[in-house]
Amino acid sequence: MEIFNIFLNIIVPILILIGLGAFLHLKFHFDLNTLAKINIYYLVPGLIFIRLYETDLALEMFFKVLVFFIFLSLFLYFVSKLISKLLGFSKGLSIAFSHSSLFYNSGNYGISVNDLAFRQDPIAMAVQVLVLTFQNLLVYSYGIISLQRLDKSKIKATVPYFKMPVLYAMFFGLILNAFDLTLPQFLYTPGSYIADALIALALLTLGAQVVQLNFTKNLVTVYLSVGVRLIISPLLAFIIIQFLNVDTITAQAMFIASAVPSSVNSAIIAQEYENETAFAAQAVLASTIFSALSVTIVIFLSRILFV
Repeated sequence: MEIFNIFLNIIVPILILIGLGAFLHLKFHFDLNTLAKINIYYLVPGLIFIRLYETDLALEMFFKVLVFFIFLSLFLYFVSKLISKLLGFSKGLSIAFSHSSLFYNSGNYGISVNDLAFRQDPIAMAVQVLVLTFQNLLVYSYGIISLQRLDKSKIKATVPYFKMPVLYAMFFGLILNAFDLTLPQFLYTPGSYIADALIALALLTLGAQVVQLNFTKNLVTVYLSVGVRLIISPLLAFIIIQFLNVDTITAQAMFIASAVPSSVNSAIIAQEYENETAFAAQAVLASTIFSALSVTIVIFLSRILFV
């Protein structure tokens, strides 16, 4: 019954909003590039800044989340590369496979799951916001650099990616928090409105992005990717958490954050660099579909494993 309640009260509301996004995109044909930019340059930085400013965040927690993220990313990288080598993937497919494992949907999907699973607990949300920030930095650094090796002619096109506002949102949010500085009300109010708008619009965007993806080929490879993202990732996260000595809420938030599906960003940059675009899109679609079950189980396990 508890698993059913988790699915009904946490996953189903997310699926409804994703479904609405898919339906509205089919009806009105949204400009997905504009929607993505609204999320990346407007909603996500606003959420990161406000949530880090609001939360009673200790420096120790920041570094523990950072250590967790670094080790999880390293382990996922080596696992994906090992699978690629054993199965003889081409260089392009190997990169796309590692991206589908390393880049997960901490924003559109992860923030929403966290908000519902922890009922707006500020500590849990701070963990998710930090993971989201580190994810964005990883995607637009390693993600781009690894693809540049395949197409060095597009190096100049990547410059805007290194001007991502999430880094500055995190920096200023942490500074205000660490020095207990008060943000003027005329700035806090619009920031709060932006932060509160993220979940609904982010899931609408995810639905619009996912509905245009299709299954075509390489399904075995796609399912391997889904296995790494939805099963191996939380297993690795559980092991890492054992060494971090964190409180229950932080441990649960880390564990759940590791289990969300592949990020649409992995498909976007694959399309930009014309590298295994079909595989990248299918990995996002398949992991999003199967995550309805896997994330439900991970949330259930988090309440048993970390008490």
